[in-house]
Amino acid sequence: MNQAQAGEDDKLFEEALDLIIRLQNDPMNPVPQELIRRWRSRSPDHEAAWAEVAEIHGLAGKVFTDKRTAERRNNRISRRKVVMGGGAAAITAATAAMYGPDLILRSKADHVTSTAELRRITLSDGSIAMLGPDSAIAVSFSAQARRIDLLAGMVFFEVATDKTRPFWVVADDLTATALGTAFDVSKDAGFLSVSVDHGLVEITTPKSALTNTQRLAPGEWLTLDERATTVERGKRDASQIAAWRDGMIVAERETVSAVVAKIARWHRGRIMIAGPNFGLRRISGVFDLHDPVAALEAVVHPHGGKVRQISPWLTVVSSI
Repeated sequence: MNQAQAGEDDKLFEEALDLIIRLQNDPMNPVPQELIRRWRSRSPDHEAAWAEVAEIHGLAGKVFTDKRTAERRNNRISRRKVVMGGGAAAITAATAAMYGPDLILRSKADHVTSTAELRRITLSDGSIAMLGPDSAIAVSFSAQARRIDLLAGMVFFEVATDKTRPFWVVADDLTATALGTAFDVSKDAGFLSVSVDHGLVEITTPKSALTNTQRLAPGEWLTLDERATTVERGKRDASQIAAWRDGMIVAERETVSAVVAKIARWHRGRIMIAGPNFGLRRISGVFDLHDPVAALEAVVHPHGGKVRQISPWLTVVSSI
């Protein structure tokens, strides 16, 4: 996308935002409704810009409405207040979509991390678990087996040898059994991934297309799409396994939504992808987590996408 086109897209985004503010100020007035209809019909680019703003508005709908009621007492809503209302809506949405589940996670988890936090945990058997940001695990060790449930996020394991007790990591419908191993497991945007640093890992996914147990060797990875129950496998240099420990994300044929979900663990505030189809596009590359916004821009740039920071609490990723 060239600079002129990017400037035009920003202009259309601003115009669409102004129109939705007019509609919020006086929703029963047919004039702004007609203006919006005519503006959207001017070109596919106008319609796409409207769809993006409407997506953001949908996220923030209740807060927009509440602010409209309050501000009408003062006979106006400023553009800045609506943008900040979007930020407030993001907080509201985040509270419902993330903080609520976080309370559930904390009630189930034995270990939890926050945004951008890495934590090294020594388990009772001597194994090491390195938790990535916004991650949670539950530990259940007995005389017969060692089980870890990955409730959210990502974790890298260095497994202590114990031939009498198998070491299982369970993430939804995927079970990884370690065979003297160091390996990484992650849950991001509906995708479960396992990659092996050294040793061997056996993978079972009863509800997927895999009918037999899969064995991963050093450098090999497997990703399960939970929605489509499809599985992909590949191999990379073992030094790239769990590169997030060193502030990097290595992606190979991953969806935009999965990579964005990983980067979001290093970014304070909500990141929203406007339009589900854009999130399904595939991306490969290495992305620096020390600047999450720049990393997001690098992810979407090959597909002509754009990253907009609507407020300190809301960042929108879109196809235009």
